[in-house]
Order: sequence, then C-alpha cells, then structure tokens
Amino acid sequence: MASPETNRRRGLSAIALVVVLGLIAYGVYWLLYLSHYESTDDAYVTGDVVSVTSLENATVLAIHADSTQTVTRGQLLVDLDPARADIGMANARAELARTVRDVRALFSRAEELRALIRQREAEAQRAEASYKRRADLGADGAVAREDIENSRDEAAELRAQVSVAREQLNSTLAMLGSTGVADNPMVLAAAGKVRQAALFVSHMRIIAPVDGTIAQRTVQIGQHVRQGDALMAVVPLSEVWVEANFKEVQLTDMRVGQKVELEADIYGGDVTYHGTVAGFSAGSGSAFALLPPQNASGNWIKIVQRVPVRILLDPEEVKKHPLRIGLSMQATVDIKDTSGPMIAAEVRHTPIPTKPVDAVGLDVEAMIAETIAANAGGNGKKP
Repeated sequence: MASPETNRRRGLSAIALVVVLGLIAYGVYWLLYLSHYESTDDAYVTGDVVSVTSLENATVLAIHADSTQTVTRGQLLVDLDPARADIGMANARAELARTVRDVRALFSRAEELRALIRQREAEAQRAEASYKRRADLGADGAVAREDIENSRDEAAELRAQVSVAREQLNSTLAMLGSTGVADNPMVLAAAGKVRQAALFVSHMRIIAPVDGTIAQRTVQIGQHVRQGDALMAVVPLSEVWVEANFKEVQLTDMRVGQKVELEADIYGGDVTYHGTVAGFSAGSGSAFALLPPQNASGNWIKIVQRVPVRILLDPEEVKKHPLRIGLSMQATVDIKDTSGPMIAAEVRHTPIPTKPVDAVGLDVEAMIAETIAANAGGNGKKP
C-alpha cells in the first residue's frame, strides 16, 4: 500500500497534468477558432428616426396615428386647419385670372394700335397731299399763306401721331414679347403663385414619409403648431442596423465586408442574425463626446478606446424577428478574410424614400390650364 506522501505526489501530478492538458486544449482552440473571431457585447440596435414636422403655421384638427402604430409611406398622419391655405389658393387663382385678362388686354391693345397706326398713316398721307396741292397753288397766289401753314402743321401733327402710336405699339409688344398668353412671363409668374398656394394646401395634410412605426408623438388636437415644430417620429424598423463598439486592439484584422453573427438579448440564443461589416466610425466614441478627454493634463490614465462599427443585418431575418432601436446585441465578427477595405466607400445600400411633393390630389397643372383657357378667350396667339 502506497504511503500518503506518494498519494499526495500522484494527486498533484494528476492535477498538473490536467492543467497542462487544459492549457494545451485552450491554446489549440484559440489558434483554430478564437483567433479568427472578435466579439463584443457592447452593441446596440440603431436606425433612422424620421422626424415628422409641420411645414406651416396652423392649428391641428385631427390626428390619425399614434405611438406604437405601424404606418405606410403616404398614409395620412395629421390634418391641419386648411382655412388660410384655401383662401390663399382662391386668391392665387383670382390673381392668375386677372393676369391672363391683363395680358389678353395687351394683345387687344396691340391690335388696336396697329389699326390706329394704319388710320393715322392714311390721314397723314392725305394731309401731305393736301399740303402739296396748297403749296403749289400758293405759288400762284391762289391760296392764302395762312392756309398753307395750317395744312403743313396738320400734316406734321399727323406724322407725330403716327410716331407716338408706333412707340406705344413697340412698348406693348415689348411687354408681350414673342409669347402667347399661356407662356407670357406675367402669366407664368401668376401660375407659379398658384403652384405655391397648392403646395401650401398640401402641407395641411401631413403624411408618413416612410414605412415604419410611430414614436415620440407630441402633437395634440387643437394645438397651434409653427413651421418646423416636431409632431412625431417614424422609425423604419425594416432598415435598422447595429452599432457595435469594439476595442481598438480588436480592429487590427477587421475589414469591411466581413461576416458577423449576432444575438439579441430580447431573443437570447434562440435567434441568430447574420450581417456584414459596413464601415467604421471616423473616431472613437470619446472623440465625439460633448466633453472630449483632455489627455494633455498632468493626471493621465490610459484607457482602451472603443470604436463604433456599423453592421448591416439581413432584412429577411429582421422581418422575421423584428428589432427595436436601442436593444442590446452580442456581435461576433469573422476576421479570417482580411481582403476587404478598412474604409467604407458606401454604407447605405437602400436609401430612405422621402415624402413626395404633391397637392393633396389636386391636379395643379390642369387647374392652371383651365383658368388660363377660361380667361384668355380666343386671343391667345403670339403677337
């Protein structure tokens, strides 16, 4: 039977052997697996928060969407009081009609002046002929000198009237240019005011700029909002991504395009997301803080910095297992392939669509054309 000392030595040797084997196993595991991956649990879901603001000063009449509600692009969110907008539209249309009639009157004035010039020219020719006859007769003493001078003055006056009428015609034609009624600059300016009024009318109905979920609703019915006031936000949850904060020493072999596996705390290990590295922040998190560190001071302690890394997610996986902005994530990057760039040339692959500019279903161009046609009559040709 072995002595206690021998048993103690054997036990210590067995423990030492287990420790050595464990270290060897961990070394092999690190060499074959862990050295090719970088992980962090300092990662969070983020995304666009599209602010819905009022473009005009008005009073809120109705709210058609509330926080947590899912909306689609173009869906009506808020109705504002359209009274001022409707008055502005009516005034703009009346101004357009008045301008068209003014331009139409200019066309008529041009025709009137042409007719007047022809009349004055005929009268001037007759006066010239009468003056010549009187002058010839006056040479023989058959006509008094006073009659000859009166005839000459009448002819000169008629020639002056022709010149005045021609200048008036030139002035009128200068205002008309070589355009018709519809493309006259004054009419185009008035039509622009109608379009502006229509845009004002469209701003009375605030629609969702993107597909997403309503968040941060602050507007209330009856509230008087001003231009630029934030009413609510729409978060397109289908376009979220992950901001993972890696230590600076972990970025050595990290490249754009590398594959990433992620787990969300909300689902635990039951759901694994697959993404790709889209880009790296231009600086560490502390570099963009409101109060950046002053390392030039005497009391300096080195702290390992973390750099935000943007990770794009698979849209189908996000659709199947929705995420929310701010949720915690665990990210593991496969760094075996280092052929990708260190600086991203493009981050956003699917641009966020913006709200289309419309006139709340109003066909503004048809409205303008109808107003012009109703007031131009048949005198809409070029001069």
